[in-house]
Order: sequence, then C-alpha cells, then structure tokens
Amino acid sequence: MSRLTASWHKRAETLPWARAAGPTWLQIAAVVSIVGGVLAVTVVGLAIEESNSFIVYLAVVSAAVIALQLSGLGRWISETFTSHSRIAAVAGVAAAVAFPFTQGGSGYWVRVFASIGVFAVAALGLNVVVGLAGLLDLGYVAFFGVGAYTGALLGGARLGTIDVQLPFPAVVLIGGAVAAGVGVIIGAPTLRLRGDYLAIVTLGFGEIFRITVNNWTGLTRGPNGVAGIPDLVVGPFDFGERHELFGISLAGFTNYYFLEIVLLLGAILVFTRMDQSRIGRAWVAIREDETAAEAMGINTTRLKLLAFAIGAAMAGVAGTVNSHVTSQVSPDSYTFIESILLVAAVVLGGMGTVPGALLGSTLLFVIPEKLRAFQQSRLLLFGIALILIMRFRPQGLIPSRRRTRELQADDPSGGDGLGAPRAGPVPVE
Repeated sequence: MSRLTASWHKRAETLPWARAAGPTWLQIAAVVSIVGGVLAVTVVGLAIEESNSFIVYLAVVSAAVIALQLSGLGRWISETFTSHSRIAAVAGVAAAVAFPFTQGGSGYWVRVFASIGVFAVAALGLNVVVGLAGLLDLGYVAFFGVGAYTGALLGGARLGTIDVQLPFPAVVLIGGAVAAGVGVIIGAPTLRLRGDYLAIVTLGFGEIFRITVNNWTGLTRGPNGVAGIPDLVVGPFDFGERHELFGISLAGFTNYYFLEIVLLLGAILVFTRMDQSRIGRAWVAIREDETAAEAMGINTTRLKLLAFAIGAAMAGVAGTVNSHVTSQVSPDSYTFIESILLVAAVVLGGMGTVPGALLGSTLLFVIPEKLRAFQQSRLLLFGIALILIMRFRPQGLIPSRRRTRELQADDPSGGDGLGAPRAGPVPVE
C-alpha cells in the first residue's frame, strides 16, 4: 500500500499543475470557487434524508478528494489557500453567513451548526492545551460545564437556585473567568505531572465535577439540572424570535448561529495570536521536550498553567453561550465521552490548526446525526471510520506543518508517515 502511494505521489509531482502557481487572479478565483463548492456540497449532503444514500454520497465525495490529492491538484490547492489565507478566511466567513439562507426557513440544521460552533470554540481551547502545549486533558468538558452552569445560574433561569439575571456580556466574562480560575486551581498542584499521569488526573477531575453537580442540589438542583434559561436579549433584540433578512424568514436559532460565528471568530483570533507569539513557541518547545525546554530557561510550570487557564476560559465562554442555546443544563451533558469527543475532534482534524479543529468538530456532529437510521451500529461505524483515518492519515485531515515534519522525522524512509516520499525541503515557520 505504501509503495503504491509513493508511486502516485511521484507521478503527481511530474504533472504541470502540481508545480505551476498560476496568475494571482486565477488563484483568488480558485479559492472563492472552492469555498463556494464546499458550501454547495454540504447543503446537498444535508438535504439527503436516507442514511444509505448519504453514505454513498459521502463515499463519492471522499473518493473525489482522494483523486484530487493523488493528481497533484491537492498540493496546488493547499499552497494557494496558504498564499491567500486572508481571502480564504473572508470567503469562509461569507459561506458560513450564507448557510442559513440555503435552508429554506428550516431551523433544524441551523440549530445543529449552532451547536457545532459552540463545540468548535471549546475544541480550539483544547487545541491550546493538547495541540500546542502537548498536555493530554481527558476532563476538559468540566470547564465547559463550569461555564454552562455559571451562565444558567446568573442568566435568570426560571428553574434555578439563584434569583439574579445579569447582562449577557457580564455573564460571558464571569463564565470565562470562573472556568479559568477553576483551571488554575486544578492545574497548579497537578501540572508537574506528565503524560499518562496528567491524563489520569484530569480524567478524575472531570468525574469529580460531574458527581459534584449531580449531588449539590442546593446550587445545581442535582440530576434535575437548571432549566428554563431565557433567550438572550441584547437591547431591543431578542435572540429567540424569528427575524426576516432580505425578505427571507429565518428561524430563531439563526440568531444564535450568527452569534456563534462572532464567538468563533474571536476564539480563532485568540488561538492564532497565541500560536504565533513567543508563548506559543514556548508551548511547542514544552510539547517536544519538556526537559530540554526547562534547561533552556523556559518556566514550564507557569506556561503549562497558562495554557490550562486559557483553554479553560475558552471552554467556559463556550459553555456560557451554550446554556442559552439549549435553555437547560444537566450533569448528563458533561460525561467522560464528551471529553473524548473533544479530543477526537482536535486529533482527527489536525492538532495545532484552526481549520482542523473546525473540520473535526463538524464531522463529529454531522456524521453521527446523519447515521441515526443505524441506531444500533452507528457508533461502531463511526469508530471504524476514526480508526481508518488515524491509520492512513495520522497527522489529521488538515495537519499543521509542524505535525507533518514530526511524522517525517519519525519515518525512517523520509516520507510523510503514509509511505509517500518528501516533496523537498519543508519551509521553516
């Protein structure tokens, strides 16, 4: 299999379009066309109601992507998007804004994608902890839950234990601050641990949080949870009402969907700035070799604690908003499997990358949702798909250049971890 893949890559490198950059206007047109094509493919796929037909459609799309990669066009597309990253970002935001207008007034998938937006913000926070700092956190969903309960208790829930309703911006800031504080409290005595030991401690913290909110009936109402969380109201604008835009009636969840886009853009800005900063480079050094990083003068304990706090704050903000989207919070929503799904989204999409976290979060929501007809075996099918992806694409679907170089260094043949030879020197970031 590896020899066949290597042969295809060698052949692809000799094709003219694999090396030709093309004029700037052609590259920009290609970026806009590809983003629009992705939106069209997504809309058509979501419109397929029968699970068997959706699986066939997904297989055809996957085969087309693989064919593009093997033909050499995949590399050209990747380099074009890298060269025009700002235009690609603007086109991506425009496609996301346009998505609700393609649903014909139906709010089902808009609601699903609003949940994906919250999940993606939390995944970006976990990407700081796992993707940059290399700290395996198996209890990360607890910080999401801290933000959710903070938003529920301070957001004026009808079935709550605190009779107070603060303005939404204040609740978001408090939710993020409380989650960050909990992250510092938990991380301070435990971040001297490494590897599997740290993973076990964070797993225990996640279970402690779930058990605590399940039994603290005086504050969290125990298993009943906090319900009746009102819709957000910012000035005269009620997020729960239907609105018309350009003559098109949009479902109530569309307002939360647009809010999630704004929240996601903020999370992307925070992640990219941290990744490109000196702190981000120090996190990567800690991830690669903590002993060597400490010998070079990096305060590893402080920086790992900072990563924990920033990741927890992003999860807390996402949880605060999600409490209004779902209108209720309960302990059942913050189990160990939710933490595993967040880790899977980061690893599946590509650790240390923004597009990877977004793609991983989307796939982990949409595919199980479309396979509901296979109620008994859909998780089995989903697990098999994850195994295959990790076997044949270990760096993730959209890997970072750092992660690609790591796999190349681990591959004695000098390939990319998939049996394909290197295409030449990898540019240094």
